[in-house]
Amino acid sequence: MPRKRPGRVRTKNTNRRGPLLLSSMAPEDFNVRPDEMKSIACPDCRTWRRIMGDKVLKIREHCIFDKVAEGEKHVACPGSDQLVVIDIDVRRWQSEQNRLLRNAMPQENRRAAQQFYKPLPAPAAPVSRIRAELTLETARQAYLAHRKGCLRCVGSQHCTDGGILARRFVLALDREPARREARAEQERQTRRTVREQTAAAVRKEQWAKSGGKTVEAANNRCAERTQGTVSEFRGPQLPLAPQNVEAHDQRQADLGKHYAARKAPVASAA
Repeated sequence: MPRKRPGRVRTKNTNRRGPLLLSSMAPEDFNVRPDEMKSIACPDCRTWRRIMGDKVLKIREHCIFDKVAEGEKHVACPGSDQLVVIDIDVRRWQSEQNRLLRNAMPQENRRAAQQFYKPLPAPAAPVSRIRAELTLETARQAYLAHRKGCLRCVGSQHCTDGGILARRFVLALDREPARREARAEQERQTRRTVREQTAAAVRKEQWAKSGGKTVEAANNRCAERTQGTVSEFRGPQLPLAPQNVEAHDQRQADLGKHYAARKAPVASAA
């Protein structure tokens, strides 16, 4: 796209007035947007005229009336070649003008700066690709429903989706014993937990009923023991010495002679 060049000032003449400051005019009486052609409403004839120049800005030379009667001459407007000075913040003026334009626009014509389009819903996935909980009954119902409506699944022949559903049904059949065992184990665990909770509740109720005094009294009870006895948990005192000392010594001596006689033949053979 070619770059728009500012209009050239072909004369150095002015209307000999002081520079026209944009800050002294109404914001809607001029246009100094960076990407648009600069223009201004002439203070004398109140018609929109172009602002010429790049550094030295002037109102373009123009007549009071664009159209005159036949035989009459054009009369130059006193506002021609009027010097213009941009003494405002262009960005702030532009943002304020944009806000005024949005407020003046009808509500039905307003549009957001960024458009958001609602995406189209994706097509539903076939039954063979739905990753749901695989059970024997669900796999069987899905396989039978597909067989009923598919024309290519005849006898032992299956289409692509039918083959997937058939393999899923066989897999569910293989996993069913393990699933039943796991379900039975879970039920047993649940019953065990219920029994334990019930027993704990019963013990808690018994303890609360007795107040703990009976158990505390049994723990604090002390019984006197007679001399020469041990705790009732180990029974009576056992003797540590033999009852007949002479018979015990004679038996030990006979055992010694017997062991010595068995070792003598072994020593002579060597």
